[in-house]
Amino acid sequence: MLENLRAALLVPDIRKRVGFVLFAFAAFVFMIHVQLPGVDDVRWQNLLRGGTFYNFLGFLSGGALQRLSIIAMGITPYINASIIMQLMTVVLPQLEELAKKGGEEGRKRISQYTRWLTIVLAIVQGTTMSINMSRAGVFYDPSWQFIVFAVIAFVAGTLFLMWLGEQISDKGIGNGVSLIIFIGIVLRYPTYVGQTIQAGQKEGLNVLGLVLFLAIALFTIISIIFMYQGQRRIPVQQARRVVGRKMFAGRSSYIPLRLNNSGVISIIFAISILLLPQQALSWFQHSGVAPTYWHLGPIEIPANSTATSLALQTYFSPNSFLYNLAYFVLVVMFTFFYSSIVVNVKDIADNLKKSGSFIPGIRPGGPTEDYIRRILLRITTVAAVYLGLLAILPSTLQRGLGVTTFYLGSTSLLIVVGVALDTMTQIEARLAMRDYKGFIKR
Repeated sequence: MLENLRAALLVPDIRKRVGFVLFAFAAFVFMIHVQLPGVDDVRWQNLLRGGTFYNFLGFLSGGALQRLSIIAMGITPYINASIIMQLMTVVLPQLEELAKKGGEEGRKRISQYTRWLTIVLAIVQGTTMSINMSRAGVFYDPSWQFIVFAVIAFVAGTLFLMWLGEQISDKGIGNGVSLIIFIGIVLRYPTYVGQTIQAGQKEGLNVLGLVLFLAIALFTIISIIFMYQGQRRIPVQQARRVVGRKMFAGRSSYIPLRLNNSGVISIIFAISILLLPQQALSWFQHSGVAPTYWHLGPIEIPANSTATSLALQTYFSPNSFLYNLAYFVLVVMFTFFYSSIVVNVKDIADNLKKSGSFIPGIRPGGPTEDYIRRILLRITTVAAVYLGLLAILPSTLQRGLGVTTFYLGSTSLLIVVGVALDTMTQIEARLAMRDYKGFIKR
């Protein structure tokens, strides 16, 4: 991989694209430090300590949320809009036809719809965050005018990141939005290393636990690479064809079914469903209403919204068994759901039949569709269980080993490894197009 990267930097066009990506990263880092004015930093840090949802967003934004920068929301609204539009292309026949038969013009229209939906989601998320912060006393000015100003600033920051991601995709290498998330995650690791060193200097670090944790993290990264690269290749035979007076022999090929078709989407869906209600309930803690309970002997039953919020956050916290069980189940469900959307088994069977190809030993049409569906079900089951365990094990092991200065979540690992592999694949593809001598050694 390092040799391929060195070879890519010798090509002027690729070197220019890599330089543009680095320049975009520098612009992203600069925007992290453009803070929203009129913020009480002490109250904001106190609010962050009790908000799991905020910490998750802050991790994806490279610490912009911790500083309450104008890009505090990160690129999350655009990600959610893209996922929603991808699902809508399956649900709505008009969008499905536009995506399949619209060509370049159809893709542009869907991209435009995604941008408009991003604005809507960003306004909703920015308004929710701003009202919550105002209730918690984070803003020195609690007036509605300042809340509107904060919403405009947050939405503008998200739109800037969306534009920056599109520029990276057009003038750089790789998927721009994915690279922005990638650098946002990577920027947090120097902070974790510094915290770990400080804890070691104060003799407050479990060295054995840290070594075991890093070994487990390395094993997890290797397993993610195998999961991303893993394929189930279904052999396909093309029938012999007669064109004029010539007969063309049949060719052998294969259908590559990826082991992990959902990528990180299933985990993002699951964690969003788990954290959003919890964050919404936490707003009642800042409403100024004291919790009240009904007493039935030794049992206390919440009697108002504040008490209900406290009870749910206690028994459904990220460290609880119920939370991790729900997390695992949701990841498995969404993995099956998203894989069924990404891989259209009926279209694959129809295309094989139209092209005169067939799977050896399987009749074309319905039997081929059933055969591919059975294989997809088996590999998706393996991927779903793996992703479910990956979602809950890192944080559980981290707490069990006593490592509190280094955060290594499943979502971040999947994104970092996946984006790195995709970017290197695109670099290799550009080198192959230029027929760079010595690029691949066989």
